[in-house]
Amino acid sequence: MDEQSIVDSTATPNKLSLIPYFFLSASSLGNGSIDEVVIDALCAIRLHLDMEVAFVSEFVEGRRKFRYVDSSLESPPIAVGDSDPLEESYCQRVVDGRLPQLIQDATKIPAALEIAATTALPVGAHLSIPLRLGNGQVYGTFCCFSTRPNLSLGDRDLSLMQLFADFTARQIARELEAVQAHQAMAHRVTTVLESSAFTLVYQPIVRLSDRKIIGVEALTRFWSRPIRSPHIWFAEAAEVGYGEQLEMAAIAKALEGLADLPEDVYLSVNVSPDNILSGAVSQVLQGVPLHRIVLEVTEHVAIPDYSKFGEYLAPLRDRGVRLAVDDAGAGYASFLHILQLNPDIIKLDISLIRNIDTDPTRRALTAALVGFAQQTNSYIVAEGVETPSELIALQQLQVNIAQGYLLGYPLPLGETAALF
Repeated sequence: MDEQSIVDSTATPNKLSLIPYFFLSASSLGNGSIDEVVIDALCAIRLHLDMEVAFVSEFVEGRRKFRYVDSSLESPPIAVGDSDPLEESYCQRVVDGRLPQLIQDATKIPAALEIAATTALPVGAHLSIPLRLGNGQVYGTFCCFSTRPNLSLGDRDLSLMQLFADFTARQIARELEAVQAHQAMAHRVTTVLESSAFTLVYQPIVRLSDRKIIGVEALTRFWSRPIRSPHIWFAEAAEVGYGEQLEMAAIAKALEGLADLPEDVYLSVNVSPDNILSGAVSQVLQGVPLHRIVLEVTEHVAIPDYSKFGEYLAPLRDRGVRLAVDDAGAGYASFLHILQLNPDIIKLDISLIRNIDTDPTRRALTAALVGFAQQTNSYIVAEGVETPSELIALQQLQVNIAQGYLLGYPLPLGETAALF
């Protein structure tokens, strides 16, 4: 909402028409910036009350810090980021009751004249509402003032000011909660990284014709509290900027097990496209026998530029790394990955395998993917095989490689090595 649109909206005898206009505009922001919402609120109330300066302050360690400022003055007396002693402000004295919330003419109030700004600015009319958060804590104040008195101000103006202040307090409270949640999330992730509070387990990938284990998939398990599934830990790490560090730490730990596996067994690790594009994956794979490595890219992460992704991946594939598209059949994105990336391996998602022995639709889609793999020189791996009848149905469909609880549970490295 720009200032001109607000001015235009107030060109009516009913000044209160500004209220629904502002709140309708604020609600239309959806997930818009809190800065936009608060600045719009300050601008709206300042114009409605015909004031020169409106601001939101925060009380921090005995000082009043100006977080948001809106003004019609060419050279406003305050700016965002400025601060001054709280005790020397109108804000503190309004909060503790030494000054009224509505002042028509500050020069007529002895307690206001005790504040240097009253004559230095000068301050004429002044309105100030404490901003209280949901827990009752005073965050700061929502204020308007003008250098000239305004004897027309009354209780209705104060009520409107209170309405805007309450609205602003709710926005700030939501923002503070989001910041606190983000900080807590970052603390959880950094604690896991600093203490290496995770381990790796390895699930066998089996060739069905002779039940030979030809590969293992490395899966991360976290023991740090709260106990959650791995995908939540990785998602949180990405959200707070530690996605690359956590994923590379997990891959590095997975690679430690490669020496304990037979030479003809490959290691499959899950990677995010961003970490291939950043070069982090190439870095962590230095010195590793790449012909024994499979990189699994999930359908749950978008690849905005497939050609660029292919360029970054090409040097690794030229040196023997194989690419697998994970979770095929779980959504549109996985099929797009298959078409664009020309993978060596297509891993069928557990949602496609479940009940494949009784569901003709699942069998039809699996048969189509098997045919596609044969035409493109890739091969199919079925994930999540849990029953003998599912296994039989897959073999009938010429799916020759699978993994799942029926064929082997994810196990620590020592127990996995013992399988050989």
